[in-house]
Amino acid sequence: MLRQLYDKTLLLAARETAEIWLAVIAFVESSVFLVPADVLFLPMALARPKRAYRFALIATIASTLGGIAGYFLGYWAFAALAEPVLSFYGKLDEFQHLRACTGEDTLMLLLVTSGLTHLPPIKLVTILAGVAQISFTFFVVSCIIARGARFFVLAWALRRFGEPVRHFIERRLGLVAAGIAAAVILLYILLKYSGLAGSLASC
Repeated sequence: MLRQLYDKTLLLAARETAEIWLAVIAFVESSVFLVPADVLFLPMALARPKRAYRFALIATIASTLGGIAGYFLGYWAFAALAEPVLSFYGKLDEFQHLRACTGEDTLMLLLVTSGLTHLPPIKLVTILAGVAQISFTFFVVSCIIARGARFFVLAWALRRFGEPVRHFIERRLGLVAAGIAAAVILLYILLKYSGLAGSLASC
């Protein structure tokens, strides 16, 4: 099923309505959709490099709005709506584990890593942020910064290096994402043990 979703999403990049589809996918990836907006953003930016930053802005705004929707889904309607969605995608156990093991300070860190690298999946963290009722202002700011950084860095790289960077990203995305997430987590640990951050929750 995931492969079919991936292939169908990729085909949308060639359509005249690609920008609308980019906004839609960036919106719904934050709470209900399995395929990240990057799948559509990458071929769009390569096909029209002069519009790469425009596409990045569209994706950032839509992803942030989708994150807000996911936040309120967790805040107001977890049992009625969010839980069935997570269960449908087989993510409910992972969500419950995060919920049990994550303190507010750790959740704030995960908002950054998920926005930058999809680790853990954005939909899990946005819904969890609503369930935990963390600061809405911080949530929105973190979405704009982390998700905006991801899309605009990709836009710059694709404009600067073109097709080779696409092949590199597609082959090495997991390693790149893991490296960025590890760097962020390491920074957090350093801050934690220097007394500048709160403690991680334990399971």
